[in-house]
Amino acid sequence: MNAKRVIVLLLDSLGIGAAEDANVFGDAGSNTLGHIAKACFEGTVTRPEMEGPLHIPNLCRHGLAKAAVLSAGQPLIGLDDTLPVDALYGFAKEISHGKDTPSGHWELCGVPVLFQWGYFPPQYPSFPDTLISEFIAKANIPGILGNCHASGTDIMAQLGEEHMKSGKPIVYTSADSVFQIAAHEESFGLTRLYELCHIARKLVDPYNIGRVIARPFTGTPGHFQRTDNRRDYTMPPPAPTLFDHVIAAGQKVIAIGKTADIFAHQGISETIKAHGLDGLFNATLSALETAPAGSLIFTNFVDFDSHYGHRRDVAGYAAGLEYIDSRLPQLDAALKPGDIVLLTADHGCDPTWHGTDHTREHVPVLMWGPGIKTKNIGKRDTFADAGQSIAHYLGVKPLSFGHSFL
Repeated sequence: MNAKRVIVLLLDSLGIGAAEDANVFGDAGSNTLGHIAKACFEGTVTRPEMEGPLHIPNLCRHGLAKAAVLSAGQPLIGLDDTLPVDALYGFAKEISHGKDTPSGHWELCGVPVLFQWGYFPPQYPSFPDTLISEFIAKANIPGILGNCHASGTDIMAQLGEEHMKSGKPIVYTSADSVFQIAAHEESFGLTRLYELCHIARKLVDPYNIGRVIARPFTGTPGHFQRTDNRRDYTMPPPAPTLFDHVIAAGQKVIAIGKTADIFAHQGISETIKAHGLDGLFNATLSALETAPAGSLIFTNFVDFDSHYGHRRDVAGYAAGLEYIDSRLPQLDAALKPGDIVLLTADHGCDPTWHGTDHTREHVPVLMWGPGIKTKNIGKRDTFADAGQSIAHYLGVKPLSFGHSFL
């Protein structure tokens, strides 16, 4: 059995500069990390957790600042790219047609999305009458609220009270390929919400919709809050991914957080549910203690996207990065000979940008561990280079896309 193991830390939405085709998506000039660092350095955001410049020395030691400078083509305000680096570092562009979560994850694992997702239009009503009529009938509900593009927290605040009184779920979408259903865990029921999502998943397949998302919340009018019981019901990847190749080789894939949902639970040996940056990092360390040789541990740190990026919370994003940075020495100390860490992202979500959607950006590709030597791997032409490198390292079947940098 292969004595090597790989730990993937996917900081969901940590873009490091606008991609070459960002103008097509209205994102030219976006830079998630760069704009956060600039805002902290210039003091334009209130940061009760920590004042002053963004303090991420361990991430920079593992190459994040240097990768960000490579991506942007110039030094970034508030990031020190002069610190010594002990990792392979570079950045990757996306070849998938979308800037959504499944596209980024699947491409990273060797299956770029080269087809067009289906999307619902921003004009009200967003959903076709036939889809909603069939959904209401099959779900046995009195109707729906919403039927529009919306921020999840905004529409929850606007329609939450009416939802509780009427029993109608809140159904909405965004610029991503999604059908989202929000409901109160107590008055509507969490199990019932999940049942509605299963129904919707089948109904939106003909529309080529990437995800149906359960958005449960609790609280009272004026004080609603989302819970950690979100679930994503994703279209299965159209071809075998890195995960499938690892499983086929008789090795183990440990999916932490929402990772398994993004891959429609395909190619997964073990799913570990955890919430919050602390819970997800703790779960990663625990998995590392017992993961057998040849394992792939893959953790999605969704808070960067859902709590900070989409909500345009610059201070929260900065604090989250500093928290991850503070935990990296603990992870590094737990690595055994043959272990390597890959830190990357799936898209951007610049909290200083207009709107609340993802941004089309390059992502960092950082790899370190015992035996890994410092190297500038430059620009990678697809996220799949990272997955191909993992496949090569673990000794499994090569992916259909990507070139290994190992």
